Amino acid sequence: MPKMKTKSGAKKRFTVTATGRIKAGQAGKRHGMIKRSTKFIRNARGTMILCKADETIVKKYMPYAR
Repeated sequence: MPKMKTKSGAKKRFTVTATGRIKAGQAGKRHGMIKRSTKFIRNARGTMILCKADETIVKKYMPYAR
């Protein structure tokens, strides 16, 4: 059986935590920050943990990252 390939875009954007959750950067912060509220900018700092539904999709893209 050949090895499964990991999606290159997924391995650059996501990391797996020790408990198996998926960590990702916060979306919506590349440009247009003037029109965003201060509350949004403050809450969007750092990284976030994906929800279970998105987590299953990303784990299919990275078969060996478990």
